[in-house]
Amino acid sequence: MAEGDVLVVDVVAADRRVWEGEAISVIARTTEGDIGILANHEPVLAVLEPCAAEVLTTDGKREIIAVDGGFISVSENRVAILSQYGRLAHEVLVEEAERERNTAWKKMNEGDNSEGTRQHFARARAQLAAAQKAQEQQAS
Repeated sequence: MAEGDVLVVDVVAADRRVWEGEAISVIARTTEGDIGILANHEPVLAVLEPCAAEVLTTDGKREIIAVDGGFISVSENRVAILSQYGRLAHEVLVEEAERERNTAWKKMNEGDNSEGTRQHFARARAQLAAAQKAQEQQAS
């Protein structure tokens, strides 16, 4: 693989660097919809929705990362995903994420429509999506 065909990816959360390395592609959900990034993509700066971002590494592995929003920046074959929260799918405890989602859902159904509760729900949903994608990957 030629140097110009590789992305250098850095996923950073507020508390740590979640993942870094070389990749063939990155897929994430922005406020405008899903975006797929390949080498030599035009520069982009976009707002991320809570999602399970996917990174296809140069060695053929698929890294799935739960993020609760933030930004994606693409320039000169470098991709940066910056989020308040980020976890690799294998770090997510499904039972805990389900409990968190259900707690936030219950609060929202009881009329709590605060930003904190909506963010809590979106983060738990992103964690579950990441864990489910990782389970699907292992099954195939």
